[in-house]
Amino acid sequence: MAVFSSYQNTLPDPNNGVSASGSAGTGDAGYVAGPGYSSVSLKSVFPSQTTRTNSGSVIVRNIAGHKWDINISYNPLLRAQFEPMYAFLLQKKGSVSHFFVSLPQYKQSQNAAWNTYLTTGNSGGVQTVKPSANVLAGADKFIFTNNGGTAFNSSSMASGKPGVGDLFNIVDSNDTNHSKVYMITRVSTRVDYLSGSQPDADEFGIEFTPPLRKAVNAATSTVNFTDVKFRVINKGKDISYSLDVNNLYKLSLNVEEAQP
Repeated sequence: MAVFSSYQNTLPDPNNGVSASGSAGTGDAGYVAGPGYSSVSLKSVFPSQTTRTNSGSVIVRNIAGHKWDINISYNPLLRAQFEPMYAFLLQKKGSVSHFFVSLPQYKQSQNAAWNTYLTTGNSGGVQTVKPSANVLAGADKFIFTNNGGTAFNSSSMASGKPGVGDLFNIVDSNDTNHSKVYMITRVSTRVDYLSGSQPDADEFGIEFTPPLRKAVNAATSTVNFTDVKFRVINKGKDISYSLDVNNLYKLSLNVEEAQP
């Protein structure tokens, strides 16, 4: 018998399976890992409006919040691979209920030394990092430091550093609705930095897109760089598949980031 506290709410993939009862427990009855993706596309959507004056000046303004669009394709699937995933999607009632998606290219940072630090930097256990100070909503940069455990060194780079193009999200114990995903566009260190913004030896500075959706409290928040998941809904109300003459199932997904 398996008693669990929540249903699996991450799209089934090789790292996130689902049991017949809907749990994520690998030992639960009917547990199967999800199929891998044959291709993935990620699009940054920042709606804007452009006005051109008679003199030729261009004025651009954002008219809606940022979102990520994700398209996922699969190789033809056997029924045993297809049915658990299709049932998972149907449970979401089209676009009514959200779920999470983990993209394999962003499961960990590009920097191996930084990954090692995050997974073993706290006496061989998981090391967390936090903003060095409170950050206002709308900011597109901040400085962070270690949250206990082992301090990193942004001068020697012995612990590595985040990579440009890495994803992160904010984990706030007082605000579980801050589920937005951000992408790093610049990284500053003790030795490489913009004049006037030098981090300390135990700090890194990052710039990112989009700007912070919510304010970040340094006392209750950590910055997560590992297996960052997108909170999404299906873009359409219909979820369909096709079955070919070889009894293989074909399916593709179009989802969009959706905040609570």
